[in-house]
Amino acid sequence: MNIIELTDDDILAVAEPMWIELVRASNEGKYGKFIRNFDPSLIQGLNEIEIGKQFAKSELTRSLSEVYDYLGIIRRGEHVTVLYRVRSTKKEGEWLGRLVLGCNEQDEIKIYGASVF
Repeated sequence: MNIIELTDDDILAVAEPMWIELVRASNEGKYGKFIRNFDPSLIQGLNEIEIGKQFAKSELTRSLSEVYDYLGIIRRGEHVTVLYRVRSTKKEGEWLGRLVLGCNEQDEIKIYGASVF
């Protein structure tokens, strides 16, 4: 399956629950739950200790609001990027949330990148 050929609605049906789970896991500082839907290639590049420090030190990563605005989808190569306007429950302002999805060799949709900046 090539994810870029899916409709926006089909992509969002998968992306939305993954995004909410990432936000909740980040707020709770739960590394295992945070990486649950990551592709193994992404997990290999992550350092659990460094992510743990980020969870502990970053007020933003521990105060993401579950209320967000979907902004759009960008299709490129074998991945789609779903963009969100994100807010914090403790900090003023708005951030850009990015969720990169693709299909692995088993045709499962996995997370290949995620960030808030």
